[in-house]
Amino acid sequence: MFGPHELGQNFLIDRATIDAVLRCVAETDGPIVELGPGDGALTVPLGRTGRPVTAVELDPRCAAELRRRTGATVIHGDYLRFRFPRHPHTVVGNIPFHITTATLRRLLAAPGWEAAVLIVQWEVARRRAGIGGATLLTASWWPWFDFRVRARVPARAFRPVPGVDGAILTATRRPDPLVDDRAGYQRFVKRVFTGRGRGLRAILAKAGYREAAAWAPRDALPRDLSAEQWARLWRLSS
Repeated sequence: MFGPHELGQNFLIDRATIDAVLRCVAETDGPIVELGPGDGALTVPLGRTGRPVTAVELDPRCAAELRRRTGATVIHGDYLRFRFPRHPHTVVGNIPFHITTATLRRLLAAPGWEAAVLIVQWEVARRRAGIGGATLLTASWWPWFDFRVRARVPARAFRPVPGVDGAILTATRRPDPLVDDRAGYQRFVKRVFTGRGRGLRAILAKAGYREAAAWAPRDALPRDLSAEQWARLWRLSS
């Protein structure tokens, strides 16, 4: 049997954080898919919303207990391999910090869901929301999703207590994407982020995107652009 440490489990115990997650969920619609519900700290109150809840849990003991205690549909399995529904739904989860990036990559590529309310590591949440500079992953998906940090979650809100704070991160699918060609745009973003040159203008010029280079903000780096600026840069380079 796996224990909490082997599974990266940090169970949520803080009532204020649970309430904050529920307020974010209340802004969304549709059935709920919960990732890694653990001991049900979120599953139980989510069940009181009257919305259908599907919980995907890797720990067999937690899965069995959730079936006994809640009215949720509980799936025993790895949510990184879970096939998300194609109909509109909301994703909720207290994500193990060590698989946050893998979770986000899997989730962002999945169809169907319209909003996600996730507890992730504090610094990861800031990077996803572009606070202090965007990453390649964030820039690659910004035209399709709006990322926001809703609250900081202190380490003491979990048991066992992790070494860093968490955050409530929301991701909302844009009804009107800023870019149409996802594959082409994402190749472009990767080329810019990994390109050689001192600053964004030099990177674009060396890559042959002269019109985009002429427009690029002076002294900017790829991480400094907003979602709208990335979309415009793509249009100028196409």
